[in-house]
Amino acid sequence: MSSNQSINPGSLAAWKIAFRPHTLWLTAVPVAAGAALAFALQHALHWPTLVLALLCAVMIQVITNLQNDVGYTDRGAETGARIGFPRATQNGWLTARQIRIVLMICVGITVLLGLPLVIWHGWLILALGVLSIIAAILYMAGVKPIAFTPWGEVAVFIFFGLVAVNGTVYLLTHNLPWQAWPVACAVGLIAAAVLLVNNYRDIEHDQNTGRRTLPIVFGLSGARRCYAAMIFLPFALLGALTALSPWFLLPMLALPFAWRTWRAFCTTPPGLAFNGVMLRTVRLEALYGGLFVVAGILAGINSYNLV
Repeated sequence: MSSNQSINPGSLAAWKIAFRPHTLWLTAVPVAAGAALAFALQHALHWPTLVLALLCAVMIQVITNLQNDVGYTDRGAETGARIGFPRATQNGWLTARQIRIVLMICVGITVLLGLPLVIWHGWLILALGVLSIIAAILYMAGVKPIAFTPWGEVAVFIFFGLVAVNGTVYLLTHNLPWQAWPVACAVGLIAAAVLLVNNYRDIEHDQNTGRRTLPIVFGLSGARRCYAAMIFLPFALLGALTALSPWFLLPMLALPFAWRTWRAFCTTPPGLAFNGVMLRTVRLEALYGGLFVVAGILAGINSYNLV
């Protein structure tokens, strides 16, 4: 990205690189999907709970992004050969101390935003929040960060799917119906696919820096099969929700985009162009999630009118 050369240290542009706003969809989508399912089930939402849950989820993603930026640099995992999006600390646009100060401020803000949720909905929410913050930090911290293992995609599936969707449904219904699980799995799989693209793109760099990501362990062909499963299985999971309402087949409209994204994954040559595949995968999650939200609203309105 040529514009990176003009970034001034400590500038808003530098902080934008550290915050990585294009990744915030990964936390907004599961919360929105969980809320849509809750509305379909009970025809109403507690909006203060939903807004606070969404803000907490976004803040946890910001914490993850900041820790990744400083963590990679601290561990010497940036060799200059990586072809992914730039990191602010590695390029000298922000110092590690600046990142850590803002990271701790973000943790404090997340705790304050989550406090009403704990008061309103119980200590289980506190446990989920604490685990999510710890996982966000440990992804690129500790003796053996999750990012240096093949378990990164599994962690994303758990926290950006099972925890985020099911946690939202529980917050809004005080219940965890079986219908939440296929939704959580679907959203978590596409979120994990985003990380898989990232690791697939950087496989050569990661091998030279001591990482053993999923594409390194499974190989290129195995990683391609995993990616296909991650972006196509969510459409199969929609069938489990048709008993609740046929409107939940609406996200099937995103299937052609998923196919084109898969083809792009298979045909894009290694290099900087693979960043486009990652952004396409993020857009796939946004499209799938957006259609699911519309489906949940229509399902809730339709069932309410039939009561």
